Amino acid sequence: MPSSLLSLLSRSRARVFHTPRMSALSARLVSTLPNTHIFQALQKHDPESLAVVHSLSARSFTYGGLIADVVRTKEELERKAAAAQGQLVGERVAFLAENSYDYVVTLLAIFATDAIALPLSPSFPTGELKYILDNSQAKMLLATEKYADKGMEILREGLEHEPMFNVRNKLTQGASNQSVSLQDLKQPSGGMMLYTSGTTNRPKGVLIPQSALAAQASSLLEAWKYTPNDRLLHLLPLHHIHGVVNAILAPLVAGSSIEFMFPFHPEQVWKRLAAPFLPSNTKPPITFLTAVPTIYNRLMTTFPNLPEETQKAAKKGISPQTLRLNISGSAALPTPTKSAWKTLSNGNILLERFGMTEVGMAISCGLDNADRVDGSVGWPLPGVEARLADLETGEIIPENAVDANGREREGEIQLRGPSIFSHYWGNEKATRESFVDDDGGAPWFCTGDVALRKVVDGAGSGRSGDWARGAMYFIQGRKSVDIIKTGAEKVSALEVERELLSLPQITEAAVVGLPSERWGQKVVAVVVLSADAAASGRTGRWGPMDMRRALKDRLASFKMPQEMKVLEAIPRNAMGKVNKKALVKEVFGV
Repeated sequence: MPSSLLSLLSRSRARVFHTPRMSALSARLVSTLPNTHIFQALQKHDPESLAVVHSLSARSFTYGGLIADVVRTKEELERKAAAAQGQLVGERVAFLAENSYDYVVTLLAIFATDAIALPLSPSFPTGELKYILDNSQAKMLLATEKYADKGMEILREGLEHEPMFNVRNKLTQGASNQSVSLQDLKQPSGGMMLYTSGTTNRPKGVLIPQSALAAQASSLLEAWKYTPNDRLLHLLPLHHIHGVVNAILAPLVAGSSIEFMFPFHPEQVWKRLAAPFLPSNTKPPITFLTAVPTIYNRLMTTFPNLPEETQKAAKKGISPQTLRLNISGSAALPTPTKSAWKTLSNGNILLERFGMTEVGMAISCGLDNADRVDGSVGWPLPGVEARLADLETGEIIPENAVDANGREREGEIQLRGPSIFSHYWGNEKATRESFVDDDGGAPWFCTGDVALRKVVDGAGSGRSGDWARGAMYFIQGRKSVDIIKTGAEKVSALEVERELLSLPQITEAAVVGLPSERWGQKVVAVVVLSADAAASGRTGRWGPMDMRRALKDRLASFKMPQEMKVLEAIPRNAMGKVNKKALVKEVFGV
């Protein structure tokens, strides 16, 4: 069974609470979980089926044991809070945990107390974690044994609102025959809080009720068809919506198995994908992989260095016959990356989707290969309403509208539905400014992302489901940094980046707008060159004129980068995203 919480500490003194041992009968009598969509689903799964696997250690945990451990951890948390004269309903419970079974149990146990789970990134510096804890006014800070020192370091820094601090040992799965009943909540108050990346201001706490998390998971199950037969390889950090909802909650609701392999090491991932097709195989195939473009790029870069036997087996492991679904998200997917992966995998096409912390996944391409169109993120997912609003006037753009030049009109994506977040924590102004209410229905969330819609021949016929019909969405970039206004024209930075990345001389690219007296803004490319292009030879290093010649027939003149800055690497966050405002300041001092 899971170890009890070892101690409850504050900066001033340490207090140790001992958990009374319960008999098996009393445990059965008091073991309850909330009667919510997530726990209803967990109760229905085969208790002997695998829920979580640790790839490297091969430790495995069943659904029956998971429920038992969630119940026991929930009861421990509630006893600790009561001993400190408090309760957890509606409170923020922060936690530091590695990508593991411990994380899953902790997350679900917090949900079970009807509290608000606040996952923290162990890689964040102490000052950033301190800001999140102060801003959220967390009631409790949990840490696995691995991160106990990190937790104490935060407390030593001093917090305006001091939480309880619980140090936990690793969980070892308990018996799965525990009797658990589901109990209705009087007024649900729990959920999850994730913090935005803070590209324009300090990070904001995004409060996502459990009902919205359940709606997000249900929407993905309908669109992506998770099943109990799926084995998902989890390579992502767990303080982002992608890693938590797409790769933990949705598969758990479906009864799939989650195999953790973090941090990401491409050679280890290839060995795992190849394992079922090697003579010494003892592992089942991976059927579901969701990742970011940089992960797919690193996998393809390292593939030629693998032993020949591993290469052959790995190609089988990522073929459409084995890996039924491979998804790319969190950053724009370059067309060359998509094409190269399709070639390497013998026909597996990466599925693109659009989402963000505030809405989960909102738009997605379909499971049918014809519904995975280059440059498109597809259609609004089941249960999600989407529309485009004019960037200047706020007018709602009709679906087939074109501008004076006959081109599809661009607009800001606005969304609504049961999967949308509740509010920004302690920030009524930001919440108010992020929603519009103009049609008598529920308010629309303004994403800040710009897109256009167009019908694509051969796609959107409903083969992926009734939700995947009609015009598809094509993301043009963020309203603030990716739409460059040069002269009388608007340029999508993402479109220019896709063309740059199609050139063999360029391995990374970020397109930004810089101030220009003549044009208002000018288009500038920040790139990383391939080894051959970067090498100095008789003709010199590949440069701006070479770039312009290569793009002459691909981009209109007003879209052509006027400058090109070469870097050794473009800084990215854990999800592979580039903070363009920080990049412009660092590289150009603007």
